[in-house]
Amino acid sequence: MNQGERPIRKDEVVLEDRGIYIESWLPERRSRRRPLLFVHGELGGSWLWERFLGYFAHRGWEGHAVNLRAHYWSDTTEVSEIRFDDYVEDVAAAFDHIPPEPVLVGHGMGGLIAMRAAEARRAGGLVLISPALPAQLRPPVRPHVLREIPDVFRRDMLGWQSLPEQLRRTNPDLTIEDVLRVQHLMGRGSGAARRAMLLGVPVERERIGTMPTLVIGGGLDRWFPASDSERLAEWLGAQYEPFGAHSHYGLVIGVESFEQVADAVRVFLETHRL
Repeated sequence: MNQGERPIRKDEVVLEDRGIYIESWLPERRSRRRPLLFVHGELGGSWLWERFLGYFAHRGWEGHAVNLRAHYWSDTTEVSEIRFDDYVEDVAAAFDHIPPEPVLVGHGMGGLIAMRAAEARRAGGLVLISPALPAQLRPPVRPHVLREIPDVFRRDMLGWQSLPEQLRRTNPDLTIEDVLRVQHLMGRGSGAARRAMLLGVPVERERIGTMPTLVIGGGLDRWFPASDSERLAEWLGAQYEPFGAHSHYGLVIGVESFEQVADAVRVFLETHRL
């Protein structure tokens, strides 16, 4: 532990009725800072947020990383039956088991899920890291693209079946160890949820436009381009922070790259007294 970092403890919550597992990293002593609720995207899990959880817990924020149904340590629900709104309900349910008005932090599809959850529950703020765009900003999707999405898909559909050295070349902010970790922990994805995302999930801007919001874009993100993140920030009237040398996973999991992003999130939280 570095000088100035606070001791932490780890906890867990299982929502038995939904089969949802929430991983929590907490400062040893409670603070008045808002809790952080982390929402992963496709094929992810609480493992995606391990470095963020440690970073913020050591600095006085409690962090709770929800595992959406059928992801990582959550219940093995039949993936082919999961719909996008099921994920939104999972996040909304997590609200009831952590301190009130958390700051929602979403990555990729998790950013879109976080926006929808913030419509239904009172959040203290939003941090959207390379988020999927809402319907209002999405271009039309070609029918053949939707037809090619299976009901259950894995990492090969997202281009993560390649050799680690090849993935390292297209994600230069990740180490080989980072790449192997992502490949090993990637789960299965809901085709219906992915199709819904591509078709467009509407977000009621007026419902979330009043809360402090930070949008972060990654210049090397091939799935959710930085230009899309910038457009979303403008549409929401939110603060925008670009990281030109960061990839999709490098923004949150890269051992050599995540801390720059975490620092920007911390400054945002401190500026808004969250």
